[in-house]
Amino acid sequence: MLLLAAALALAACSLLGDGGSGAARGGGAGTAKGGGGPPGGARTPPVVVGEASTAQLVDRIEAVGTAFANEQADLNSTVTERIARVNFGDGAFVPKGAVIAELVRAEQGAQLSQFEARLREAELQLDRVQALMKQGFATRAQLDTAQAAVDVARGQVAAARSQVGDRVIRAPFAGWLSLRRISPGAVVNAGTTIATIVDYSRIKLDFPVPEAYLAAIAPGMPIKARAAAFEGEIFTGTVASIDPLVDPVSRSATVRALMPNASLKLRPGMLLTVEVQSRPRIAVVVPELALVGSGEQRYVYRLGPDNRAVRQDVVTGARRDGMVEIVAGLAAGTPIVVEGTVKVRDGMEVEPVPAARFAGGASAATPPGGAVRAP
Repeated sequence: MLLLAAALALAACSLLGDGGSGAARGGGAGTAKGGGGPPGGARTPPVVVGEASTAQLVDRIEAVGTAFANEQADLNSTVTERIARVNFGDGAFVPKGAVIAELVRAEQGAQLSQFEARLREAELQLDRVQALMKQGFATRAQLDTAQAAVDVARGQVAAARSQVGDRVIRAPFAGWLSLRRISPGAVVNAGTTIATIVDYSRIKLDFPVPEAYLAAIAPGMPIKARAAAFEGEIFTGTVASIDPLVDPVSRSATVRALMPNASLKLRPGMLLTVEVQSRPRIAVVVPELALVGSGEQRYVYRLGPDNRAVRQDVVTGARRDGMVEIVAGLAAGTPIVVEGTVKVRDGMEVEPVPAARFAGGASAATPPGGAVRAP
């Protein structure tokens, strides 16, 4: 009996000990769990706040154009004849009217002398008839015959002079001659090029502009051009005219600009990149990181009362150098969320922080207020 009582007592003590340990473990776990939970309410997201600023904007149209000479002409022979004299060197500059080359003209010169002699004789005969008519010794018919003889002789002289002139090649304007490829004694046919004369003291630059941008181009607008041969150098000019015809294949029109070329660096045929600037204006701009898109809609978050972000729909324009033009919907000086828009919702309270402490993304490449040009 005593042994049975002792065994029951030990069993009871064992049961009581296990229950106490379990309660202790349960209470410890519950305390740890309750202490690790987050505080009530959502956390305020940190954002970088800036202001919508103003900047000088200008639309920029870029194209590739070809340089042409101000004046250029092939000096061709109009007759088949042998060359008697060549009066120019390679690349020489000649004034207007200078004799470039002479063809053999002995026969035509002799005919001219003969017709000039006939003209002098006919003029003398006309003078005698006029004197006799004043004295009453000549009739009106004799005077008319003498006058006709003079007119015929003058026509013959003019024709002979023209034939002589066809054998003298002259410069139609001042310019530079091409390399000489013909020598005295050579026989040239009608249409053979004796030389090419070029005036490139001023350059005509032709470049295509898509029809969508034609409204932004007007005569008198300044242009800038660059040539691969002169890296880093900018050549300036102005738009002179616009071709009234639009190419139905490329849907573009040719624009011609005039550029001074006093240094003669630019040569006809060179390829130049052209930049035309139009519509200079002062506009509201914001960094690209501040702009949020949803379908075709664009908006920013402006900072409202109590640091709450308010969605503001905007109409955008040109983009350049990390900045976006705001055509409508936002005034200059309005505080906006510049960085951290991905964490923001309309009406949400935000925490403005300096850009150096912001960990939500890279800082804007261009601060508000910089000059921007439209593509």
